[in-house]
Amino acid sequence: MGSSFGDLFKVTTFGESHGGGVGVIVEGCPPRLEIDVSQIQLDLDRRRPGQSKITTPRKETDQVEILSGLLNNQSLGTPICMLIRNRDQRPSDYGDMKDVFRPSHADGTYQLKYGIKALSGGGRASARETIGRVAAGAIAKQLLRKKNQKTEILAWVKRIHTIDSDINLDQVSQEDIEANIVRCPDSLQANAMIERIEKISKEGDSCGGVIECIVRNPPPGLGMPVFDKLEADLAKAVMSLPASKGFEIGSGFQGTLLKGSEHNDSFIRSEKSGRLRTATNNSGGVQGGITNGETIVLRVAFKPTATIGKKQKTVDSSGNETTLAAKGRHDPCVLPRAVPMVEAMVALVLADHLLRNQGQCGIW
Repeated sequence: MGSSFGDLFKVTTFGESHGGGVGVIVEGCPPRLEIDVSQIQLDLDRRRPGQSKITTPRKETDQVEILSGLLNNQSLGTPICMLIRNRDQRPSDYGDMKDVFRPSHADGTYQLKYGIKALSGGGRASARETIGRVAAGAIAKQLLRKKNQKTEILAWVKRIHTIDSDINLDQVSQEDIEANIVRCPDSLQANAMIERIEKISKEGDSCGGVIECIVRNPPPGLGMPVFDKLEADLAKAVMSLPASKGFEIGSGFQGTLLKGSEHNDSFIRSEKSGRLRTATNNSGGVQGGITNGETIVLRVAFKPTATIGKKQKTVDSSGNETTLAAKGRHDPCVLPRAVPMVEAMVALVLADHLLRNQGQCGIW
């Protein structure tokens, strides 16, 4: 019913924003994988609320509990269940909104589809659901590193509202990204982004932007022809994140401004590695739906947070016109906390295709 993702490396998330907890079941993780639980917690800490002045003030430790699937930090090959309990849920914050549809939120569509909706926090539509994805993605990252010690997945905030940045994809590092609370490795633009988010938040409003993500040294040969092209699965993965509204890979929409002679990636043979390389990377590391070993480059657009403090026109469950100024604790901008979410979804796609490729082609 839409809560599972992946074929061989499969994850199923569960829980609601203001229920007892949220979590994930990971199936298909190979046995005897050494899992560093501290790395899972680190990614959850990067995602958790209340971490800075530009995020929601909700206070959660988001401490992971691993209920099954590990023995002495080694995977057993059986389902891994991870639970994160909700400690600071406040359903009372939503008392005035239980019969009112929040503009651009999932309240209306959930009611249309199911005839019932969660009365607080958006239920499964809340970004709190992504905790399970991030925990599972941390395991997927460790699987990818086990296969290829050099595979590295990095995401960062490229643009907030109208403030864009210019990032050197060859030099950006995790340390650069985590050097400020907005997670933009361009320090000058990061300060401007923080000021913009604070200003918009004080107005009772919100803003969106773009997250950029790269995968350095991805295993070549990942992805399937036709319907299971890697970029198609990446698009589905990141577009399943709350508030995501756009996806592009490589040159993306800017590539439409080029001619074929300008856009084509010429093949060369690397003298250092001896393998086939491309002189440019307008393809974003994927050609014919299959990784060519070059850096995967993608971007995800996120809309402004739907729940805002400004009064908005809407209707209640009886169809009566009303106005709503939302209460509760919400991010004025989702992007700083969405960075580890994007990394997680990319890692889950790559891990799944790694196992699928091994199953089909590993015999040779």
